Amino acid sequence: MKKGALIFNAFVVVAIIVLFCLHFCPKYSACKQTTSTVAVPKGAFKIAYFDMDSVQTNYTYFKEVAKELTDLEQKKHNELADRKNEYMKVMKQYQEKGSTMSQIEMAKAQKDLEQRDRDLQIFQQASASELQDVNFKKLHEVKKRIEEFLKDYNKNKGYNYIIINSSELVYYKDSTYDITNDVVKGLNELYKKK
Repeated sequence: MKKGALIFNAFVVVAIIVLFCLHFCPKYSACKQTTSTVAVPKGAFKIAYFDMDSVQTNYTYFKEVAKELTDLEQKKHNELADRKNEYMKVMKQYQEKGSTMSQIEMAKAQKDLEQRDRDLQIFQQASASELQDVNFKKLHEVKKRIEEFLKDYNKNKGYNYIIINSSELVYYKDSTYDITNDVVKGLNELYKKK
């Protein structure tokens, strides 16, 4: 879950940096050449924002996805722990027999432990990869649903941008443009219909 949130937050950081550059770019001479053919709309430039923390806390689908990811992570953790315990049990059995084993038996035991260790490492890597893939897909689905909702929501609002508010990225905000409650309520209503 933390990796998915990190990826999502990294995406938000990049998006805000791009928005910042796009907004202030005409002030620089290098940008004037490329933007001179673009017509700037007259009137107010409207940006709204919503708090992703509130969406994560109150959006039913997001909470279900988070629980599903947590459950999967716990399941993989338990499977790995079981395999590690089995490995340790077999190693302990070989250690207890160590003094009574022949060199051939010791060589077989060593090969068996090496194979078990490789299998354990492969399983651990495969589990981590699977968790990462599932995390990415699920969080991408959440992001897609939010984007689809915002596209529909903004049809009558006229915002030029709707961004995520994050204390690490936004230093000042006017609560007049906070649409968090609308976003959470709308997402939950849309989710109930599905």
